[in-house]
Amino acid sequence: MAALPSLDTRYPALIFKASRGTIHHGAVGITRSLGRLGVPVYAIVEDSYTPLATSRYLTKAIVWKSWPREREAFLGAMSEIGEIINHPAILVPMDDLSAVLVAENASALSRYYLCPQLPWDLPRQMANKASFHSLCVNSGIPCPRSVVPHSIDDVREFIEQTTFPVVVKAVEQWRLINDRYSAQVIHTPEALFEFCENIKFEGSQMVLQEYIPGEDWIYHGYSNAKMSLHVGFTGKKLLGYPAGSGATAIGVSILNEELRSQSELLMQTISYSGIIDIDWRRDEGSGQYKIVDCNPRVGMNFRMFEDGAGIDVVRAQHLNLSGRNIERSQMVEGRRFIVEPYYLLSSIRSGWSVLTTEADPLPKGDKELAWWSSDDKLPFLVMSARLLPQTIMRALLTGLNHLIRALLPKVKGASTWRP
Repeated sequence: MAALPSLDTRYPALIFKASRGTIHHGAVGITRSLGRLGVPVYAIVEDSYTPLATSRYLTKAIVWKSWPREREAFLGAMSEIGEIINHPAILVPMDDLSAVLVAENASALSRYYLCPQLPWDLPRQMANKASFHSLCVNSGIPCPRSVVPHSIDDVREFIEQTTFPVVVKAVEQWRLINDRYSAQVIHTPEALFEFCENIKFEGSQMVLQEYIPGEDWIYHGYSNAKMSLHVGFTGKKLLGYPAGSGATAIGVSILNEELRSQSELLMQTISYSGIIDIDWRRDEGSGQYKIVDCNPRVGMNFRMFEDGAGIDVVRAQHLNLSGRNIERSQMVEGRRFIVEPYYLLSSIRSGWSVLTTEADPLPKGDKELAWWSSDDKLPFLVMSARLLPQTIMRALLTGLNHLIRALLPKVKGASTWRP
């Protein structure tokens, strides 16, 4: 059994996110990671029946029915929570907008909270897909070609200079394209023109990005630029949902020194401090690792990674911000992380031809499930109850689609209905 770090339990943690989704396994993972070591964990939640609110390791759930939109309202609400906690607490933002707000208001929040010290405008630059592309180019970090189209003519020009498929992304995570999409893989020029029919170009709503075929790799790390401290982990996404551009359904930790060095070079170049989650793709043509996405905060699959001292990125941040030393140790390889709902939905979508990791040459190590835990069962049960109706509907629609394909494979001109 791996050793566990000794955290200063006088310093609680506060988890929060601006996005309103109630099903979030990353937040549950943070609560368990810190709570099992005796750290009091507080969380801002959408309602009292989110899976996170039911965890035995959560000290208190604080319900915000809606996110405070104005800066003063946000700071006032955070001050009220600071009074409740009544001790400097370590902030753990879970999405890009909350990470941006913490950085931009760090001085005002410092009365109640501890957070990494970094340039106040850096997380917003990183969270914006267009400005982050510029950061990478200026830092010499390989990345896909990206453009922000301001007219349909810009779309035409992009099409002339690239091959399909291409990726369409929202410029900022919290401003979905047409209030619906954060990312889409589009396979033909005709489909891209159709997608753009309702786009308001003057608002710089989306980024067009070159699609990089190849293996999906992940870097999770914690850094303190002033101390030249880096705690980093690398791994591979074995299965995503949706396939091709989705979140991790199965991942495994694999030591990749080239990728770790490249990731930490980026953080050094831009003077980043804090937890970071970077998605890379190994270009199957050139063999080069190219950065395809970056989040200036903890990633949902951070529990894929631990070192021999039991340190993950959340524990590393707690140790550093509370003034304790981080005992460095080799990362644990072969540690598999499985997100049960994504794995199930991927299996259904593939017609139950389940993708396995048996062909992976790396010896199997520890395995951690995102939701199920024998010592903390309620989050899994609540998640299942809230997801079950839509999961059943997806299964029925997908099954119907497979049936139509089986019955009408040779009918000329027949179109398959896609749910």
